[in-house]
Amino acid sequence: STRMYDFMKHTNALILIYLLSLDVCSISVLHNDFKINGCSDTEKESVCGSDGEEIWHADFIQQMGVNTLPDFADALRFPGFYESSIAAQEACKQNLAVCIKAYKSPPEEMDPPETSIYPKNDVQLGVENSLVCHVTGFFPPPVNISWTKNNVVVTEGESLSRYRPRNDGTFHIFSSVDIVPEERDIYSCTVNHRALQGQAQTKIWETTAVSPRLGPAVFFFFFSEEIIVTL
Repeated sequence: STRMYDFMKHTNALILIYLLSLDVCSISVLHNDFKINGCSDTEKESVCGSDGEEIWHADFIQQMGVNTLPDFADALRFPGFYESSIAAQEACKQNLAVCIKAYKSPPEEMDPPETSIYPKNDVQLGVENSLVCHVTGFFPPPVNISWTKNNVVVTEGESLSRYRPRNDGTFHIFSSVDIVPEERDIYSCTVNHRALQGQAQTKIWETTAVSPRLGPAVFFFFFSEEIIVTL
C-alpha cells in the first residue's frame, strides 16, 4: 500500500519500523487503526492509534502503557498491549542487527518541517488569547520549538503537544503560547530540526493598526518568514 511504502521510505539500518494497519467498519463508517513498533540502537517506540491520531503508547521508562485520549473521550483499555510491545521490541532489535549488516548503515533519510503560526481565537487588543505554532511533515520526530515576543524569549504560558504520526510516515506537533495582544506586538515561533541543517525556520506574527479612521478595534495580522542561520 501507499501508506506502507511511505513508512518504508524512512526505514534504514539505524531505525526499523513495523506497521500494522487495520480497516474497521462500524455503522457504515470506515476507520483506519494502526500500531507502530519501532527501534534503533538507542530508541524504542510502540504506538497505537486510529485515523492518524495516537490513542495509546508504551512508556518503556515507567514500564507501563499510557492512554493518550483527551479527557472528554471514553476511556479505553488495552490489556496485554504493553507486554506485546516488549516482545515486539526484542524482535525489532534482532532484525535491526540483520538490517545493519545487510544495508551497511545507510544515511538516515530526513524530511524538513513546514511551520505555520495563527491565533487560536479572534484577536482583540488587551484580551487573553493564544498563538499556535503548527509544525508538520518532519522526520525523524525530534524538533525544537521556541517563542519570542518583541525579540525577547518567552517561556511562560508555553505548552507543547505530543508528536503525532501522519499517514505518510512523517510527524506533526503543536506548540502554543498565551498572549494578551497589544498594538505592534511582534511574536515569533522558531523551529530547529536536523533536516534544516543548521538553518532555523522562523514564522512571525504581528499586530498592526490599519488606520485611525477605522477605529481602534480594527487590525490586520501580518505573517512573514525568516531563515536564521545558526553558526
